[in-house]
Amino acid sequence: MVVRPSVLALCAGLLGSGNAYTQTAGYPSRPIRLIVPFAAGGGLEITARSIGQKLTAKRGESIVIDNRPGAATIVGSEIAAKATPDGYTLLMITTTFAINPSLYRKLPYDPQRDFAPVTQINSVPNILVVNPSLPAQSVRELIALAKSKPGQINYASAGAGTSPHLATELFKTMAGIDMTHIPYKGIPPAVTDVIGGRVSMLMTTTISAAPHVKSGKLRALAVTSPKRLAAMPDVPAIAETVPGYEADAFQAMVAPAGVPREIIRQLASDIAEIIKLPDVRERITADGAEPIGSTPEAFAAFLKKESAKWGKVVKDSGAKIE
Repeated sequence: MVVRPSVLALCAGLLGSGNAYTQTAGYPSRPIRLIVPFAAGGGLEITARSIGQKLTAKRGESIVIDNRPGAATIVGSEIAAKATPDGYTLLMITTTFAINPSLYRKLPYDPQRDFAPVTQINSVPNILVVNPSLPAQSVRELIALAKSKPGQINYASAGAGTSPHLATELFKTMAGIDMTHIPYKGIPPAVTDVIGGRVSMLMTTTISAAPHVKSGKLRALAVTSPKRLAAMPDVPAIAETVPGYEADAFQAMVAPAGVPREIIRQLASDIAEIIKLPDVRERITADGAEPIGSTPEAFAAFLKKESAKWGKVVKDSGAKIE
């Protein structure tokens, strides 16, 4: 009997899919390590624990949060990149993951080659806030003020090359203005100095700025999302004055390259279902963020686009690690 090539190919395909099923049918069978490349207590860890608790309840195995801060997330990312690609080590990431390849000449890992995108969990808009003493009540007035005083208005950031820094640099470029960058070691001291009037303005997450805006210590001029936020309907988007401007941050999950595709898909599907749960969705939107829960393919395309976008901002602004 002659076996046609097409039949052989079909059999090989069935055997391959059966092997993939065997690899994933019992997953997970032991605790999963979820690396958070920041110090304990930050917003990314809160998201990681929220997702982890729901995954534990759904799949019956613990999600162990492993905080590995250092070197602008490079320390934790390197650990994840070198982990065994079996689905039992995962990495939480933010916009920094898309920025670092353009900011650092050499990384101990290749973000595209060494990782497999799982899912984008949310989109986190930044908010432009100023000290109440600054004579600008809107983005339009801020731009006019900056043009009348080139380089005299200073702005704070969480450090050179961070998302708040580059979001402001993008704003400067698109608005055609010049302002002076004052880098800090993190958002808390930056916020403190804007409140104290030592620095004029700052872009930061809505989560960190909202309490100070409500208390009147900071004035919110605009958000960086394409449209106004449901949680802050009275705060305009920068894009209303500077068309096309968008500088949202994001939180997401990746795995070491080589993790079986079926495990990647299962994780993405599980997280998408979790994000749709009322309590999880409510917590995300209350912080001013937008729930996403994308497929691995959609997230891969998004990550590629973000890397190109921020790479251009780094190049145009001349941002360097100080």
